[in-house]
Amino acid sequence: MAVIVKICGITNPTDGMAAAQAGADALGFVFCDESPRRVSIEAAAAIIRQLPSTVVKVGVFVNAPEAFVLRAIAECGLNLLQFHGDESPGYCLQFGLMSMKAFRIRDAASLQAMNAYATDAWLLDACAPGKLGGTGEKFNWDLAVQAQAQGKRRPIFLAGGLTPENIGEAVQRVRPYGVDVSSGVEAEPGRKDLGKVKAFIRAAKAMEDG
Repeated sequence: MAVIVKICGITNPTDGMAAAQAGADALGFVFCDESPRRVSIEAAAAIIRQLPSTVVKVGVFVNAPEAFVLRAIAECGLNLLQFHGDESPGYCLQFGLMSMKAFRIRDAASLQAMNAYATDAWLLDACAPGKLGGTGEKFNWDLAVQAQAQGKRRPIFLAGGLTPENIGEAVQRVRPYGVDVSSGVEAEPGRKDLGKVKAFIRAAKAMEDG
């Protein structure tokens, strides 16, 4: 089965449509003021209205108030919620949508936290002090392979330092359900490089027959 490709940090309609046309399966909208890729609910809703119905619209939240998440769901028509902060297992499951919990991986001990979360998927990201994601740094993929064995009940998304140059190796080595990229396909924070987006998706999808 082809790996699912999520392009995260969409901030404008041009990038959103281009990524969808290039074959992205999911697009991520970051609702976090501390992120250079942050987007307002109103702006995300305007972008999402232009996207094909087949593209999964993912809201990315970091320790957000429940009311804010509910408002984003209602106004944007989100399909999947991604929680990237210190949210509890119960918090992640209360909204009535598919959910994915992100974990910042430092070492094998970091994998233990996953077992408490019965979300629909788990996302593994690099751990950078003081940063929540989109750092462009990768972690030891051997830990992702270990997580795959540990998390057979949950689809795993691989993130952290992925680029058009290394995504083929990452997919072949880890065999994740999905991959998530943000800074690795950017011209600058918050603005995508369409050539990199196309190259990333092409390289990731090429592995389905390999």
